Amino acid sequence: MISLRGLYLSQVGQTSDLPLLLEIDRAEGVYIYDIHGKRYFDMNSGIAVSSLGHCHPKVIKAIRKQTERYMHTMVYGEHIQAPQVVFAERLLAQLADNFESIYYLMSGTEATELALKIAKKYTGRYEIVVCRNAYHGSSHGAESLRSDVNYKQSYLPLLPGIKHIDFNNEDDFTDISCRTACVICEAIQGEAGVIGPKNEYLKKLRIRCSEVGALLIIDEIQTGFGRTGSLFAHQKFKINPDLLLIGKAMGGGMPLSGVIGSRKIMESIVRNPALGHITTFGGHPVSCAAADAALEILLSGNIISEVKEKEKFILQKLTTHPIVKEVRSQGLMMAVEITKRKYLKHAVSKAFELGVLVDWFLFNNRSFRLAPPLIISKSELDRACDLLLEALDYAKAQYN
Repeated sequence: MISLRGLYLSQVGQTSDLPLLLEIDRAEGVYIYDIHGKRYFDMNSGIAVSSLGHCHPKVIKAIRKQTERYMHTMVYGEHIQAPQVVFAERLLAQLADNFESIYYLMSGTEATELALKIAKKYTGRYEIVVCRNAYHGSSHGAESLRSDVNYKQSYLPLLPGIKHIDFNNEDDFTDISCRTACVICEAIQGEAGVIGPKNEYLKKLRIRCSEVGALLIIDEIQTGFGRTGSLFAHQKFKINPDLLLIGKAMGGGMPLSGVIGSRKIMESIVRNPALGHITTFGGHPVSCAAADAALEILLSGNIISEVKEKEKFILQKLTTHPIVKEVRSQGLMMAVEITKRKYLKHAVSKAFELGVLVDWFLFNNRSFRLAPPLIISKSELDRACDLLLEALDYAKAQYN
């Protein structure tokens, strides 16, 4: 009889030749358990998705309650579904006044796609400016935004009119002109290895976009919902974009994303032509119910306010290791950079063997990613970091 692993490899589409192949039995809190009962610290949170840990009881309760009433009823935008409205009201109350309307989708990539369409429709322009080493998704339009040709050369030609600028380089602002429909920028560059804005870069980018009439789109798909120590990173940096992209942790573990903007901007896709964007499962009532429960949890407790303290704890534990060059951090979004690239593979694989899940970056091959659930306790952090230190010791020992 073919094993589940064999069926997975033969029948489920793969993304690489080297999948991790961790066979999951269950997940709870900050832990994932495999079919043999081995426990792993999830220090990756499914790439910043499981910020409240796995199977938070209040989120599960909200999901069960909603599934007993109704699930899918009609394509998004046709039926009034209470979970969508209730969550929108709670979420928009936490944002600046110019954020009046949310369009629900399922994934961050879809949010990027819609934002690009809105920017073109609203401005009547087609040029798009995006930062190098950014990641905004893998669909055809989102893939066009990548700066690394190696990732996209097999899919050419992609969207025309894409210009790349360097993050944190104000000299490149001259590429943002009256022909620019939008500038799309991560609040913090994730796949580049957690690179934050410097010298009020985002504020200056906001000013430049306003000068030329281009929309500023801030991608908070990874940084939103408390990850950086504030509900959203753009609030910490004190800027208001025209469009905000959100996802990942938004659904409390369920698939959900969104584009938020003013009613005037968001209504640009309503007419001429009508149905300017349609999604079947965006704003699924079960996902919205889970998202509302998750946001209520974040807002009612100390989870976000404790992020900075936990960030400091990790920095103190890891930065003194001899093969750690630096730890770049924005709250609990972290990149541990190793002194020599050859150590990285050994550190990550040994951490996995010891029961700690960390991850790689797309555009940084000298660092590994840390993005633990925001609910992780000090004692859990302490144990997970001790295991990471053991993995780093092992990596160092391979070349002594």
